[in-house]
Parts: sequence; C-alpha cells; structure tokens
Amino acid sequence: MEFQVKFRVNEHLYLKDPETSTVGKSIVKNAIDLIYEIGFEHFTFKKLSQKINSTEATIYRYFSSKHKLLTYILNWYWSYIEFISKQRLLELQDPHRKMEKILEIITHNDETHDHIEDYNLSRLHTIVISESSKSYHVKDVDVINKEMVFNPLKSLCGFIADIISDASPGFAYPRSFASTLLETAHDQQFFSEHLPKLTDNAERKEHQRYVLNYLRHITFNLI
Repeated sequence: MEFQVKFRVNEHLYLKDPETSTVGKSIVKNAIDLIYEIGFEHFTFKKLSQKINSTEATIYRYFSSKHKLLTYILNWYWSYIEFISKQRLLELQDPHRKMEKILEIITHNDETHDHIEDYNLSRLHTIVISESSKSYHVKDVDVINKEMVFNPLKSLCGFIADIISDASPGFAYPRSFASTLLETAHDQQFFSEHLPKLTDNAERKEHQRYVLNYLRHITFNLI
C-alpha cells in the first residue's frame, strides 16, 4: 500500500523546491537510489544527471551542493519518523508502551510502508544508518545550524524526550538520551552488519532485531 504525505523542508536546503516539478521529484528519488547504491562519498551530481538523463546544470538549479541534497533527504526522513511515531502512539496510553513502540520504529522493527511519495523507505533507512552523521559532522555545522536545517531532527528528539520524561519523570537527561538512542540505533546496526566485533551480535544476523533488543535493555534498565 502506498500513501502520500507532505513535509515542509527548510528552504535554505534548496534553490528551487523539488516538490514543485516532476524533474525536482525525480532528482530526489534518484539521489536516494544512487546514494544507496554507491555511497555518499562516490555520489556526484554528474553521476546523478546521467541517471536521470539530464544535465548537472539542471540539478544545480535545485540544489547548490550534494551536502544540501543529503540534508534535504534526511530532513524528509526525520519528519516522516516523527509523523509515523505520532500516528502509532495515538492509541497507546502507558508511557512505557509508547517507549517500546518508539524503539521499534527507530530500529525499523515496526510495520511500515515501503513506499511513501515514491521514496523507498528501506533505502532511506540504509542511507540514514551509513550517511546521516555526514550531514552534521562537518566543520561548518554551527553556520549551517543557524539556518535551522536540523530542526526536524531536533523536533524528533524533543518528541522522544517528552515520552522519556513521561516514563521517568525524575530522569535528568531526556534529550541527551533521546539523541543517544537515535545515534545508537544507527551505529549499532552499521557495526552489526560491517564491524560485528564492535557488537555482541555473534551470529551476525537479524541486525535490526539485535539493535532493538540492545536498546530495550539499556532503555528499560535506565528509565
């Protein structure tokens, strides 16, 4: 099943809103596919233009750099995760059950739709695991942050932090723990798949399930 959702992405990330044209949507969709296939280091606008049978100049009309295109994609993803989390939590009252559901969602153990707005969610998840830190682990992060382009990530962390506070009202570090859970969900899956000796997943399988079990352990022993 496919369904359509729209998120407002920070205008500082693009020169022309890709949502306003077929070409723009194709740029984003194919950028996701190409980054998934070859990685962000090898990704270039030249390769992307060849994939969409267009020119680099066309892509530069929408995005000034591949870093801003990556951050645009991540903004969409963070907004989606917060959206789907709020939808899944509507019928839950107990904060600990809400926390359990959040862990399932951020580790992709929750049932989700594979295609939303023509974007492949499983590929997006792989990109987030491998590439998301490259959006903010950069020298100019403070300058970039002033443009508020990381607000969707901050908003998601704030949402999770509120659930942590509900589950454990006396807990002193809800925002730090929320961001730690997100980063750990990504890092541990990456390590489990590629550097397993940095994890305890000796069988090197069911990576998402392993990460979920690990996050459950640290979460419910801490809060």
